[in-house]
Amino acid sequence: MAKGNIGVTSDNIFPVIKKFLYSDHEIFLRELISNAVDATSKLKTLSSVGEVKGDLGDIRVRVTIDKKKKTLTVSDHGVGMTAEEVDKYINQIAFSGAEEFLNQYKDKAEAIIGHFGLGFYSAFMVSKKVEIFSQSYKEDAKAVHWSCEGNPEYTMEDTIKAERGTDIVLHIDDEFTQYLEDATIEGLLKKYCKFLPVEIAFGKKKEWKDGKEVELDEENIINDINPAWTRKPADLKDEDYDKFYHELYPMQMDEPLFHIHLNVDYPFNLTGILYFPKIKSNLDVHRNKIQLYCNQVYVTDEVENIVPEYLTLLHGVIDSPDIPLNVSRSYLQSDNNVKKISGYITKKVADKLAELYKADKDEFAKKWDDIKMFIQFGMLTDKKFYEKATGFALYKNLDGNYATLDEYMDKVRDNQVDKDGNMVLLYTNDPDAHYTYIERAKAKGYDVLLMDGELDVHCMSQAEQKHEKLRFVRIDSDTIENLIKKEETAKDEYTDEQKEGLRKAFEGLLPSDADKLRYNVTCEAAAADALPVFLTQNEFMRRMKEMAVHQQGMAFYGQMPDSYNLVLNTNHPAIQALVDKTEGQEERMKQLIDIALLASGQLKGEALAKFVERTVTLLDR
Repeated sequence: MAKGNIGVTSDNIFPVIKKFLYSDHEIFLRELISNAVDATSKLKTLSSVGEVKGDLGDIRVRVTIDKKKKTLTVSDHGVGMTAEEVDKYINQIAFSGAEEFLNQYKDKAEAIIGHFGLGFYSAFMVSKKVEIFSQSYKEDAKAVHWSCEGNPEYTMEDTIKAERGTDIVLHIDDEFTQYLEDATIEGLLKKYCKFLPVEIAFGKKKEWKDGKEVELDEENIINDINPAWTRKPADLKDEDYDKFYHELYPMQMDEPLFHIHLNVDYPFNLTGILYFPKIKSNLDVHRNKIQLYCNQVYVTDEVENIVPEYLTLLHGVIDSPDIPLNVSRSYLQSDNNVKKISGYITKKVADKLAELYKADKDEFAKKWDDIKMFIQFGMLTDKKFYEKATGFALYKNLDGNYATLDEYMDKVRDNQVDKDGNMVLLYTNDPDAHYTYIERAKAKGYDVLLMDGELDVHCMSQAEQKHEKLRFVRIDSDTIENLIKKEETAKDEYTDEQKEGLRKAFEGLLPSDADKLRYNVTCEAAAADALPVFLTQNEFMRRMKEMAVHQQGMAFYGQMPDSYNLVLNTNHPAIQALVDKTEGQEERMKQLIDIALLASGQLKGEALAKFVERTVTLLDR
């Protein structure tokens, strides 16, 4: 048996760092700024425990560009490094000074960002040469100058530096000169460093004066060191939350509907603020709006692994040092902590919604149409959220009244239970097109729901699965007598042969397009005061086609032609007059078909014009 140590040489590791460690070259700036902030946080910790005496003075981190020298410099006034520390933390790849500091000072340490000891080397992704000038806070320590050109060879020597801290000087490679542009660097600083806990200065503030932009003496501070999510909820007002929302999303014109402030320190550390935006349609438009931070350092806005999919419709910030990140801090690694955090956020959101509904049902109902899609999406995809949401998920009827499903069923129970004991809830997705059907339902004292949302069909099916004796039926899916059967179906006096002749006569007048549209003609003894001919559509097949729009696994239904039943009401005088007398009555039968199409909202454009023309002709006779 042979034993030994795996060898990793700097000859091999440098190409890996340059090309493969980070997904985006721009991350180098985040890493260098994070290191500078860590150096400052260490200094503040040492001061708090008495190891650094006196006033800390200027502790801003500064970023400067020298276009002539083609350099980008990140300067801090933190703890600095001695030659021994440079040798330990820079010359040894993946040895984390931050990790060592945290182990030494534990609970006393300020929030430290670094963990892996690799961030500094991201500078070589965009630089042909990197220099370090550092002066330690320690008394009698000599300043050190370190230089490397992106290979295993480096130089290190004593130097003179007037102030405590570290300057990282990047000699930008000709391939990456965009990082010498002010606009590029300011954009990256605002993206990754907007809320870091130490002030980041980049250039001077500017303002327009006499038609031109002039530079002021005041430094341009990029970040807000005390963002709203790091403060106590008791110290914030509603206007503070709204202001922070627009700070996060400056292009967002609408105000958020309400917010949730997250703050937990056991069994994991998590802070943040989630906002409920107005959501009416198009699920994908609003994704990637929650920003993930780790100790106030921006990580990503793709948070699907840490929050359930439906919560990605929310906006806001989540910050946690306990979220497991990959080495480059570019994305999440899944573990049990992620699942716990996800569960906590889900519960917090559900509890907040329940609290809002209980506190003021009318005010909650006013916001319902704007948050309906979010809540429905959650109920369809998260079992635990569904169980909580049944207490505040609302249904709206055509009179604009809102109620939970249980409340609504209690309201219509006396009138909308059929002879078999099924609760039948009638709905429409188009009140104008279904006007005739709705009026027939109202005449019988029935209530009609408005279900015109993208996810309504899915939610109705889910509710039916949860309630054994519950059915949702669209108002045009059958005659009103059949939708809520109170007694046995009425009968007529006609033979099967007479009905078949009548059926075939009408069938021959219907348009034929078997691939896209099919009509099935039936005879039925409906109420005498109902329409002579009306259209219905099978609830199951229509619902399957609608659900197929959002579910790929149901594509089969989406490809099927639309199918309608043309029902001939054999109790209506107009149909009775045609029994055994259809020959020569084509125009009148077409008129009756058009009435059915008109009542169902399908007669439009040219077809509607022809209907009017035929009506006038018949009236002139």
